Amino acid sequence: MKYILQTDNETIEIPIIRSKRKTLGLEVKYDGTVNARVPMRAPREIIERFIREHEAWITRKRQEWSLAGNNQDDVAGEFGERKKRGANAVDPSKILPPVETKEGKAKIRQYIERQVEYYAKIMGVTYGRISMRNQKTRWGSCSSNGNLNFNNRLLFVPEELVDYVVVHELAHRKEMNHSNAFWNVVEKYMPDYKERRKKLREYHIE
Repeated sequence: MKYILQTDNETIEIPIIRSKRKTLGLEVKYDGTVNARVPMRAPREIIERFIREHEAWITRKRQEWSLAGNNQDDVAGEFGERKKRGANAVDPSKILPPVETKEGKAKIRQYIERQVEYYAKIMGVTYGRISMRNQKTRWGSCSSNGNLNFNNRLLFVPEELVDYVVVHELAHRKEMNHSNAFWNVVEKYMPDYKERRKKLREYHIE
């Protein structure tokens, strides 16, 4: 059973896979294929409505994987379901792949460079060079001489969370530690940083 989703720019064929699961779910794989995973007895009209309601999510997810490049392992980004990885439940759509394309790398670099310049002026700090890498353990770092390093995978998180990483690293230009004084600097320029940090922790580096 399949559903044909007609968007403004393309036609997407979506296989409907029934199983013993209790919720409706959509998964978008790195190669752009889309699957709908649904309960055994879910009515066809409900499935089709669910797919149509999430057309924007499907389109966005396909664009993100396209920017990342297609030489990834076959891990799915899934909407509406949480899977267990080890002892913790992890949303597969928040497991971020490395960015492989020039377009993706250029997009996140341009955004970060602009935000670093903006926040550095507000915070009254200077900085050295900005480097971008596909890091496996950090969102960003700041060296003692002010060089900044950021993770290309920030391409896939909301801009408000990227801004938090930028402010966090620039705060190290005032406090090269994670003391109370450091967090006071972060809070001064981003009063809601705790909420942003909490949201960022929902994302996982592949």
